[in-house]
Amino acid sequence: MDFALTDEQEMIVETVRSFVERELVPHEDEVERLGDVQPELVAEIRGRSLAAGIYAANMPVELGGGGLDNLTMALVDRAFGWTSYALHYVVARPSNILQACTGDQVEEYLLPTIRGERVDCLAMSEPGAGSDVRGMSCRAVRDGDDFVINGTKHFISHADLADYTILFAATGEEETTRGPKKLITSFLVDHDTPGLELAPGYDSVSNRGYHNLILNFDDCRVPASKVLGEQDRGFEVANEWLGSTRIQVASVCLGRADRAMSVALDWAASREQFGQKIGKFQGVSFKLADMRTQMVEAELMTYRAAWLMDQGAMSDGDAAMAKISSTEMLQFVSDEAIQILGGMGLMRELPLERIWRDARVDRIWDGTSEIQRHILSREMLRPLGA
Repeated sequence: MDFALTDEQEMIVETVRSFVERELVPHEDEVERLGDVQPELVAEIRGRSLAAGIYAANMPVELGGGGLDNLTMALVDRAFGWTSYALHYVVARPSNILQACTGDQVEEYLLPTIRGERVDCLAMSEPGAGSDVRGMSCRAVRDGDDFVINGTKHFISHADLADYTILFAATGEEETTRGPKKLITSFLVDHDTPGLELAPGYDSVSNRGYHNLILNFDDCRVPASKVLGEQDRGFEVANEWLGSTRIQVASVCLGRADRAMSVALDWAASREQFGQKIGKFQGVSFKLADMRTQMVEAELMTYRAAWLMDQGAMSDGDAAMAKISSTEMLQFVSDEAIQILGGMGLMRELPLERIWRDARVDRIWDGTSEIQRHILSREMLRPLGA
């Protein structure tokens, strides 16, 4: 197998790394201090990423995007993982779901989002239905040419940066051998639609400056023309998104681990105790070896899943393994890096405490580690009739 990057991939990765170092890293302390990315900085970063040709890199060239394949996007997301999530998310990656846009939706939502004129967010999670997506209670009821939506969504990431939401709501029920099952439909809902309230979300320990909001729908009337995909087929639309976002999470974790390892290595090679560099002590050197081993394991798992996705052969289990391996690797690597630095590892003067805090959410969002293990084991057992 050839694990070498192509010349084009090397060039793309170097472009993104340079952008991160030049345009994003200098603002990390400000974001941590303010707990926010100021609107003028958002506009500045977005404009420079558009000029650099790295905005909407995941979208097809014929639609105005960068046209990068999934493996190259994994490399790009790893490079972005070096810095604060709140900063690098401004360099938007429009949801792949938007490629389901048809008719007027293309000009109203898809193309402006790729051009950076509009920003999307996705609303699936609910206070009473976390991992049990079928348990959602937010409903959309057909009324003539409209749907009337009622319910609440929460943990809606970057809704404050977006001007429309890709909403998933229950639109009916069907009988199955395992009992009634809700039918889900996805909608494009502009944030200025009457009946939609965007409320402040929760104060998370992870990803400071990257906000979550609560969306309250109270007789919110949306035209049927805003249905994304087919009515009652929202899960088919969602599945186009979930696999790629799990690879994205895994790839960003690789980049965070790179940063943590860099700090730990520099410290181990320069810090002296008892008359020698601490990296020469087995207690430290073995930590570095174990960290590196888990990083390479997660890297191979993630790149394998991305490559399979490019071949149209990635299963849900492949994406689940990539997410499990990378998120749990980052938990280990960030914790061990702090242990190597001792007390300094927890000080805000260094990025380790931020990486450590930010890593905690990665084993929860986009499907918890437990859900990933359920997906994988079910995929293994299903062919055996179990």
